[in-house]
This record gives sequence, structure tokens and C-alpha cells, in this order.
Amino acid sequence: MKKSLFAVAAMTAVAGAAQAQSSVTVYGILDAGYVGSNTTLNSSAVTGGDKKNQVSQFGTSAEQTSRLGFKGTEDLGNGKSAFFTAEFQLYPTDQTLSGNSNTGLLNRQTFVGLKQNGIGQFAIGTQYTPIHNAVGATDPGQQNNIAGNVIYTASTGPSATTNGDPSSQQSSTNGIAYTVRTANTLTASTDTFAGFKLNGMYTMNNSNATVLSSSSGGNTNANGWGLGLDYTWKKLFITANAQQLKQSNTVATNSSNQAYGYNLNGLAYVSGWNAWQQAGGTAVLGTAGTTGATSGAVLAAPLNVQDNQAYIGATYDFGILKAYANWVSRKASDASNTGLYVKRQAEQIGVRSFITPTVEGWASAGLGRYTAAGAGNPTANFSGWQLGSNYWLSKRTNLYAIYGYASTSNSAISTLNSTGGSSTATLSSNISNYAVGIRHTF
Repeated sequence: MKKSLFAVAAMTAVAGAAQAQSSVTVYGILDAGYVGSNTTLNSSAVTGGDKKNQVSQFGTSAEQTSRLGFKGTEDLGNGKSAFFTAEFQLYPTDQTLSGNSNTGLLNRQTFVGLKQNGIGQFAIGTQYTPIHNAVGATDPGQQNNIAGNVIYTASTGPSATTNGDPSSQQSSTNGIAYTVRTANTLTASTDTFAGFKLNGMYTMNNSNATVLSSSSGGNTNANGWGLGLDYTWKKLFITANAQQLKQSNTVATNSSNQAYGYNLNGLAYVSGWNAWQQAGGTAVLGTAGTTGATSGAVLAAPLNVQDNQAYIGATYDFGILKAYANWVSRKASDASNTGLYVKRQAEQIGVRSFITPTVEGWASAGLGRYTAAGAGNPTANFSGWQLGSNYWLSKRTNLYAIYGYASTSNSAISTLNSTGGSSTATLSSNISNYAVGIRHTF
């Protein structure tokens, strides 16, 4: 009996210790307030020359995207631990939990991994790219969703083409400068050694098929890699990152019209980067067309696309304020013909500081340029600036006010018609975006 009681007591103690070594945390952000925007498009291809749109609403996620997440760790002993994260996007003002334009919960990141103290960690799942993590550490606006930031490009508030759904508008703009997250991804990072930290990712989603009785088969593959190096020295932080993603399909390829179409169809080469936001190999919207007349859909069916991205960022903490500098470049080209491409490059500077113990402010300004293949080598110059402020009511709750302005000018765009002919239109556009609201983290 004594041995049995001792065994039960020992098992209870072990179970209690194991339970104490594991932890699960529920966390999240809720951000809501008033959002407004004014957009203007001046184009020689638009009857009357101008197209304007004004938005005024109670919206969400202006300063930071609302989310609900679960994360946990388990101590495996000897400096080893297991960890996981499952995070989903929230739209507090929509009827559907993750937005009216989405079905079910929208997965922001979900992964599981192992960590060894003193060496590093790895994880597998849907995860942020090295560039997105680097931007998060070096963006003066801390990746808010108001226009004016040329590195983390965003705007909040519905446009005329999104049927009043802010979730659709936001998701269509956030991935222009670089890929935010990838599915089917393995990531790894080292601990910090002598101020240096190395980050890497590899994404893979391949489907190869051979059918002997017919000519069907082939492959639809999505692969990519990314590397990032961080360096910290006293109050200086520098990060350099590069990532390459490739979509390939041997069954359906880009014809000449399609290739030019997805580069140059109207404003597509300026704002139509959704096709390369994910490396999962699935079209975001629509079906690839076969002529210039349907080339708009090709944006959503990225066949045989090579997407190269690079980012460098730095911060220096002067004490009274923190200074920021950023540079980003992205070039997407036809993998079978690198002469067909669209490229975006931008640079930005900014500052962020606590004016009083409870009032925080930031400012940023930047400019950049689009270039693309096509008749006349079409280009577009753009610029943006942003001002913002937080009033902290507590460590977890703050009021905010943000204003941003972005413009694109001197743009000459070639478009294709159904017979393969082309025409050139000149245009300029601008957006002013503003929000006041409340953000609570938990």
C-alpha cells in the first residue's frame, strides 16, 4: 500500500511539473474608429479627365490590424522547448468575424516549431517572410494601415470597387512592396551572436503529374527562399534581407499578350501585385485570359512568375527620438522571358518619439518609381508622407490620430486590345487617408 501511495504521489508530482512547464496565451488587438479617404484619378483614358471617390465611415484596423491569437510553449528540458502560434484576423465592424469578403477565419499565421537555447529555432506553417519581420522592426509607422507609407503600403476604407467592404480594400493594397507571408513554409533563425542574427525561410508547394494515356499532366509548382541578417550595436540596428518566389506551370504558359497584359493593363502594373502576395500556387481571383482583352484576370493567375525582392532598413535611437531609414525593391518577371517585367523601388526616412510620457508621435516621407516592359518603357513616379500620434491611456489602450497622403504622377501606360494592338494613356492619382480611433491590446 505504501509503495502504491508513493507511486501515485510521484506520478502526481511529475504531472504537476509537466503542466507547470507548459503555457498557452490568448492574445489579440482590437482597433476601431472613424476612417476617411479622398482619392482622385486624372487620366487621358477617362471621359471627363477626373474620377473621384470619397469615403467616410466607422472602420477598423487603421493603426494596427485587429486579430485574435493563441500561442504556447512547452519546456522539453536541457534548454529545448516546443512552441506554436495560431493567429486570425478580426473585423470588428463587419458581420462576418474575419470580414465580409472572407469565408471563415482568415489565417494570419499558424505554425509549430522547436527551439534550442543558445543555438536557434525552426518552425513550419504559414508564416511572415524575413522582409516583413524586418520592416516591422524598422518602420516608423509600425506597419499601420493608413496611406502615405511607401514601404508598408496600405490604405484603410472601401473604394468604389469593393462594395463598401473595408476588408477587401485593405487586403488589396498591403502586399505591393513585398510579400507579407507565405504558406507551406519552413523558417529558421539563430540566436544573436556578437550582435548578429541570421533568419531564413524556404517555401515549397509542388504538384507534379504524369498521365501516360494523354497529353495532360505537367507541374504546378510554387517555391521560394528568403534570407535576412540583423546587426545590433549599442543604439544602432541594421537589417538586410532578400527573398525570391517563383510560380511555375508547364501546362499553361503566358502568351506574349498575357505577359504584357498583366504588366500593363490600365493601372494593373501600379496596383495589381496581389498575384504574388502568396507562394501557395493558388490564384487569388479570376482566371487567366488568352488575349489582351482579358489580361486583367492574368493578374490573379500568376503562371511562370519570378518574383525577386530586397529590403534594407536601419534605426538609431538618439534618446529623445528614434530615426529610421528604409529601402525596398521588387521585380516580378515572366520566368520564361525576363524581358517582360514590372518593378517597384522605394526609399523612406522617418522619426518616432515620445513628446510627453503619454503622447507619442511619428512622421515619415518617401518616394519611389515603377518601371515596366512595354512600348515606350512605361514608368510612374510616386511619393508619400504620413503623420501620426498616440495618446496612451494605459500600457494596453491608446487613442490615435493618423493622416497620410500618397500620389502617383508622370505615368504613361500601354494597354492591349483584343487584337493585340496597343495604346498609351497618361495618368496621375492621389489619395489622402485619415483616421481617429482607439486600439486595445490584450
